[in-house]
Amino acid sequence: MWASLFRKKTIDKIISDQLEVEKLAGHSMIRNLGVRDLTFMGVAAIIGASIFSAIGQASANGGPAVSMLFVFTALACMFTAFCYARFAATVPISGSAYTYAYTSLGEMVAWILGWNLLLEYAISNVAVAISWSKYFVDLLEGLGFHVPEFLTMDYLSAQRAHSAALQLLAAGQKLEQMSVNVREGFVAFNSAPVLFGWHFVANIPALLITAAITYLVYIGIKETKNMNNILVVLKLAVIAIVVGVGAFYVQ
Repeated sequence: MWASLFRKKTIDKIISDQLEVEKLAGHSMIRNLGVRDLTFMGVAAIIGASIFSAIGQASANGGPAVSMLFVFTALACMFTAFCYARFAATVPISGSAYTYAYTSLGEMVAWILGWNLLLEYAISNVAVAISWSKYFVDLLEGLGFHVPEFLTMDYLSAQRAHSAALQLLAAGQKLEQMSVNVREGFVAFNSAPVLFGWHFVANIPALLITAAITYLVYIGIKETKNMNNILVVLKLAVIAIVVGVGAFYVQ
Protein backbone atom coordinates (compact mmCIF):
# COMPACT_ATOMS: atom_id res chain seq x y z
CA MET A 1 0.00 0.00 0.00
CA TRP A 2 2.81 2.39 0.90
CA ALA A 3 4.49 1.71 -2.41
CA SER A 4 1.26 2.34 -4.34
CA LEU A 5 0.88 5.76 -2.73
CA PHE A 6 4.26 6.84 -4.05
CA ARG A 7 4.24 5.00 -7.36
CA LYS A 8 5.61 6.97 -10.26
CA LYS A 9 4.95 7.16 -13.96
CA THR A 10 7.80 7.28 -16.38
CA ILE A 11 7.94 10.09 -18.89
CA ASP A 12 7.41 7.64 -21.76
CA LYS A 13 4.33 6.22 -20.00
CA ILE A 14 2.80 9.66 -19.45
CA ILE A 15 3.36 10.67 -23.07
CA SER A 16 1.93 7.39 -24.38
CA ASP A 17 -1.15 7.77 -22.14
CA GLN A 18 -1.70 11.25 -23.52
CA LEU A 19 -1.42 10.04 -27.11
CA GLU A 20 -3.85 7.20 -26.38
CA VAL A 21 -6.41 9.61 -24.94
CA GLU A 22 -6.15 11.82 -28.02
CA LYS A 23 -6.51 8.77 -30.26
CA LEU A 24 -9.65 7.59 -28.47
CA ALA A 25 -11.10 11.09 -28.59
CA GLY A 26 -10.54 11.19 -32.34
CA HIS A 27 -8.72 14.50 -32.30
CA SER A 28 -5.83 16.29 -30.65
CA MET A 29 -5.60 19.77 -29.22
CA ILE A 30 -5.03 22.49 -31.80
CA ARG A 31 -1.80 24.41 -31.32
CA ASN A 32 -2.66 28.11 -31.22
CA LEU A 33 0.24 29.34 -29.11
CA GLY A 34 3.56 30.29 -30.65
CA VAL A 35 6.91 30.87 -28.99
CA ARG A 36 6.10 34.51 -28.26
CA ASP A 37 2.71 33.63 -26.79
CA LEU A 38 4.16 30.94 -24.56
CA THR A 39 6.94 33.26 -23.42
CA PHE A 40 4.46 35.99 -22.54
CA MET A 41 2.21 33.49 -20.78
CA GLY A 42 5.18 32.28 -18.74
CA VAL A 43 6.07 35.85 -17.79
CA ALA A 44 2.46 36.48 -16.77
CA ALA A 45 2.44 33.39 -14.55
CA ILE A 46 5.85 33.97 -12.98
CA ILE A 47 5.46 37.68 -12.21
CA GLY A 48 2.33 37.42 -10.11
CA ALA A 49 -0.25 40.12 -9.51
CA SER A 50 0.74 40.30 -5.83
CA ILE A 51 3.72 42.41 -6.85
CA PHE A 52 1.16 45.16 -7.49
CA SER A 53 -1.45 44.39 -4.84
CA ALA A 54 1.12 44.32 -2.00
CA ILE A 55 3.32 47.16 -3.21
CA GLY A 56 1.52 49.77 -1.12
CA GLN A 57 2.34 48.08 2.18
CA ALA A 58 5.89 47.37 1.02
CA SER A 59 6.40 51.02 0.08
CA ALA A 60 5.07 52.20 3.44
CA ASN A 61 7.60 50.04 5.28
CA GLY A 62 10.54 50.14 2.87
CA GLY A 63 10.24 53.54 1.25
CA PRO A 64 12.08 54.21 -2.02
CA ALA A 65 14.25 51.12 -1.47
CA VAL A 66 11.29 49.03 -2.60
CA SER A 67 12.49 49.63 -6.17
CA MET A 68 15.44 47.36 -5.36
CA LEU A 69 12.93 44.75 -4.23
CA PHE A 70 11.66 44.62 -7.80
CA VAL A 71 15.18 43.73 -8.97
CA PHE A 72 15.60 40.95 -6.40
CA THR A 73 12.13 39.63 -7.17
CA ALA A 74 13.01 39.58 -10.86
CA LEU A 75 16.01 37.36 -10.11
CA ALA A 76 13.83 34.93 -8.14
CA CYS A 77 11.30 34.91 -10.99
CA MET A 78 14.09 34.19 -13.45
CA PHE A 79 15.21 31.10 -11.53
CA THR A 80 11.58 29.95 -11.33
CA ALA A 81 11.32 30.36 -15.10
CA PHE A 82 14.44 28.24 -15.61
CA CYS A 83 12.96 25.47 -13.44
CA TYR A 84 9.68 25.39 -15.33
CA ALA A 85 11.46 25.56 -18.67
CA ARG A 86 13.45 22.50 -17.67
CA PHE A 87 10.33 20.69 -16.49
CA ALA A 88 8.44 21.50 -19.69
CA ALA A 89 11.32 20.32 -21.87
CA THR A 90 11.63 17.07 -19.90
CA VAL A 91 7.89 16.30 -19.72
CA PRO A 92 6.40 17.95 -22.84
CA ILE A 93 2.68 17.47 -22.06
CA SER A 94 0.01 19.31 -20.11
CA GLY A 95 -0.27 18.99 -16.35
CA SER A 96 2.17 21.56 -15.01
CA ALA A 97 3.59 20.85 -11.55
CA TYR A 98 1.18 17.93 -11.04
CA THR A 99 2.76 15.99 -13.91
CA TYR A 100 6.28 16.94 -12.86
CA ALA A 101 5.64 15.70 -9.31
CA TYR A 102 4.05 12.49 -10.62
CA THR A 103 7.20 11.58 -12.54
CA SER A 104 9.67 12.54 -9.82
CA LEU A 105 8.04 12.23 -6.38
CA GLY A 106 5.09 9.90 -6.85
CA GLU A 107 1.30 9.83 -7.04
CA MET A 108 0.58 10.89 -3.45
CA VAL A 109 2.76 13.99 -3.67
CA ALA A 110 1.27 14.84 -7.07
CA TRP A 111 -2.26 14.51 -5.65
CA ILE A 112 -1.47 16.85 -2.77
CA LEU A 113 0.28 19.28 -5.09
CA GLY A 114 -2.65 19.28 -7.49
CA TRP A 115 -5.08 20.30 -4.75
CA ASN A 116 -2.61 22.88 -3.48
CA LEU A 117 -2.54 24.43 -6.94
CA LEU A 118 -6.34 24.60 -7.04
CA LEU A 119 -6.46 26.28 -3.63
CA GLU A 120 -3.60 28.59 -4.54
CA TYR A 121 -5.25 29.83 -7.70
CA ALA A 122 -8.65 30.17 -6.05
CA ILE A 123 -7.41 32.11 -3.01
CA SER A 124 -4.94 34.25 -4.97
CA ASN A 125 -7.62 35.14 -7.51
CA VAL A 126 -9.92 36.30 -4.72
CA ALA A 127 -7.16 38.42 -3.17
CA VAL A 128 -6.20 39.96 -6.52
CA ALA A 129 -9.85 40.70 -7.41
CA ILE A 130 -10.38 42.47 -4.08
CA SER A 131 -7.16 44.46 -4.53
CA TRP A 132 -8.15 45.41 -8.09
CA SER A 133 -11.55 46.49 -6.83
CA LYS A 134 -9.92 48.81 -4.30
CA TYR A 135 -7.70 50.41 -6.95
CA PHE A 136 -10.64 50.75 -9.34
CA VAL A 137 -12.89 52.39 -6.76
CA ASP A 138 -10.09 54.80 -5.77
CA LEU A 139 -9.65 55.66 -9.46
CA LEU A 140 -13.36 56.41 -9.82
CA GLU A 141 -13.28 58.52 -6.66
CA GLY A 142 -10.39 60.50 -8.11
CA LEU A 143 -12.44 61.13 -11.25
CA GLY A 144 -15.38 62.36 -9.18
CA PHE A 145 -17.54 59.22 -9.26
CA HIS A 146 -18.58 57.95 -5.84
CA VAL A 147 -19.33 54.25 -5.43
CA PRO A 148 -21.47 53.37 -2.38
CA GLU A 149 -19.47 51.61 0.31
CA PHE A 150 -21.84 48.64 0.44
CA LEU A 151 -20.94 47.86 -3.20
CA THR A 152 -17.18 47.74 -2.55
CA MET A 153 -16.91 45.33 0.39
CA ASP A 154 -17.86 41.77 1.17
CA TYR A 155 -20.63 41.02 3.65
CA LEU A 156 -18.54 39.39 6.39
CA SER A 157 -15.98 42.20 6.47
CA ALA A 158 -18.73 44.81 6.72
CA GLN A 159 -20.56 42.88 9.43
CA ARG A 160 -17.42 42.41 11.53
CA ALA A 161 -16.45 46.06 11.13
CA HIS A 162 -19.98 47.10 12.12
CA SER A 163 -19.84 44.97 15.27
CA ALA A 164 -16.39 46.31 16.15
CA ALA A 165 -17.54 49.89 15.61
CA LEU A 166 -20.56 49.40 17.87
CA GLN A 167 -18.32 48.10 20.64
CA LEU A 168 -15.95 51.05 20.26
CA LEU A 169 -18.84 53.52 20.22
CA ALA A 170 -20.22 51.93 23.39
CA ALA A 171 -16.79 52.39 24.98
CA GLY A 172 -16.91 56.11 24.23
CA GLN A 173 -14.69 56.26 21.15
CA LYS A 174 -15.75 58.50 18.28
CA LEU A 175 -16.22 57.14 14.78
CA GLU A 176 -13.57 59.52 13.41
CA GLN A 177 -10.99 57.99 15.76
CA MET A 178 -11.48 54.46 14.44
CA SER A 179 -9.42 52.84 11.70
CA VAL A 180 -10.34 53.37 8.06
CA ASN A 181 -11.42 49.75 7.60
CA VAL A 182 -13.74 49.88 10.60
CA ARG A 183 -15.28 53.17 9.50
CA GLU A 184 -15.83 51.99 5.93
CA GLY A 185 -17.34 48.72 7.11
CA PHE A 186 -19.62 50.51 9.55
CA VAL A 187 -20.86 52.91 6.86
CA ALA A 188 -21.26 50.09 4.33
CA PHE A 189 -23.35 47.95 6.68
CA ASN A 190 -25.56 50.84 7.81
CA SER A 191 -26.13 52.26 4.33
CA ALA A 192 -26.79 48.91 2.64
CA PRO A 193 -30.37 48.14 1.58
CA VAL A 194 -32.04 45.36 3.56
CA LEU A 195 -33.48 42.47 1.54
CA PHE A 196 -35.42 39.77 3.40
CA GLY A 197 -33.69 40.74 6.62
CA TRP A 198 -30.19 40.71 5.10
CA HIS A 199 -28.03 43.73 4.47
CA PHE A 200 -27.08 43.69 0.80
CA VAL A 201 -23.30 44.14 0.90
CA ALA A 202 -21.18 42.84 -1.97
CA ASN A 203 -17.93 43.71 -3.69
CA ILE A 204 -19.46 44.28 -7.12
CA PRO A 205 -16.25 45.43 -8.92
CA ALA A 206 -14.43 42.29 -7.76
CA LEU A 207 -17.30 40.09 -8.95
CA LEU A 208 -17.45 41.85 -12.32
CA ILE A 209 -13.72 41.60 -13.07
CA THR A 210 -13.74 37.92 -12.08
CA ALA A 211 -16.71 37.25 -14.36
CA ALA A 212 -15.11 39.19 -17.22
CA ILE A 213 -11.83 37.28 -17.04
CA THR A 214 -13.66 33.97 -16.70
CA TYR A 215 -15.65 34.75 -19.84
CA LEU A 216 -12.47 35.77 -21.68
CA VAL A 217 -10.86 32.43 -20.84
CA TYR A 218 -14.05 30.57 -21.77
CA ILE A 219 -14.50 32.00 -25.28
CA GLY A 220 -11.15 30.75 -26.54
CA ILE A 221 -7.38 30.66 -26.29
CA LYS A 222 -6.89 33.08 -29.21
CA GLU A 223 -8.71 35.90 -27.45
CA THR A 224 -7.05 35.03 -24.17
CA LYS A 225 -3.53 35.09 -25.57
CA ASN A 226 -4.03 38.48 -27.23
CA MET A 227 -5.24 40.06 -24.01
CA ASN A 228 -2.50 38.31 -22.05
CA ASN A 229 0.20 39.67 -24.35
CA ILE A 230 -1.13 43.21 -23.95
CA LEU A 231 -1.28 42.94 -20.16
CA VAL A 232 2.23 41.48 -19.96
CA VAL A 233 3.63 44.43 -21.92
CA LEU A 234 1.87 46.81 -19.53
CA LYS A 235 3.11 44.83 -16.53
CA LEU A 236 6.74 44.94 -17.66
CA ALA A 237 6.45 48.64 -18.49
CA VAL A 238 5.13 49.45 -15.01
CA ILE A 239 7.89 47.44 -13.34
CA ALA A 240 10.56 49.12 -15.47
CA ILE A 241 9.18 52.57 -14.61
CA VAL A 242 9.10 51.78 -10.88
CA VAL A 243 12.68 50.51 -10.89
CA GLY A 244 13.99 53.28 -13.15
CA VAL A 245 12.31 56.18 -11.36
CA GLY A 246 12.63 54.78 -7.85
CA ALA A 247 16.38 54.23 -8.25
CA PHE A 248 16.95 58.00 -8.10
CA TYR A 249 15.28 58.24 -4.68
CA VAL A 250 17.00 55.37 -2.87
CA GLN A 251 19.01 56.49 0.14
